[in-house]
Amino acid sequence: MIPLRDEIPARRFPIVNYLLIAANIVVFVMMWFAGPYQDVLVYQFAMIPASFADGINLHDGMTIFTSMFMHAGLAHIGGNMLYLWIFGDNVEDRLGHGRYLVFYLAGGVAASLLHLFTNPGSQIPTVGASGAIAAVLGAYLVLYPGSRIVTAIPLGPFIRLTLVPAIIVLGLWFVFQLFDGVAALGGADVGGVAVWAHVGGFMAGMVMAKLLPAQRWKEAKVTW
Repeated sequence: MIPLRDEIPARRFPIVNYLLIAANIVVFVMMWFAGPYQDVLVYQFAMIPASFADGINLHDGMTIFTSMFMHAGLAHIGGNMLYLWIFGDNVEDRLGHGRYLVFYLAGGVAASLLHLFTNPGSQIPTVGASGAIAAVLGAYLVLYPGSRIVTAIPLGPFIRLTLVPAIIVLGLWFVFQLFDGVAALGGADVGGVAVWAHVGGFMAGMVMAKLLPAQRWKEAKVTW
């Protein structure tokens, strides 16, 4: 299943969500043009779990955030930005611009911490916004449980577009991440994907969506 869009229009312009998408794309393009220096940038700004073995320093802490805006390829950033574009605007709509930005970064941190806990000795650089985006998905499921998602379903050589409840689209996504995470315990993440970061981000997003009060529409128009 490939989600394409949801049925719920945002009431306000999702400026933070668009800026996050733009920032990810700009960083990806910059890394693309870095050519032979790309590996240098990865090892400088990606999060490497083994680097935290002797404690955290300023540089290690910084990589938790910088790694959120780095991607390994077109498919990686394309899939992440698609999910952020579909689900992020509605979560920003409910939380308000400022709280959404804090929520997004906090979700990414929570995802990174669970990845560090489950892969403490890994020397593989971790990049991608998927942990933070997983938090967005978890929040969307809590805030819009009755939403339906326009979804492309491959049927052999054909593709069918149909409306699928968000609880199925996002619920199945989470179950697959959790299953892969359990399968990866004691070893490297499945296929090089930080599945426990996805699980951690999703759960953190659900919890924060419950704890953070929704911003009232009249307040949201005049406050950041």
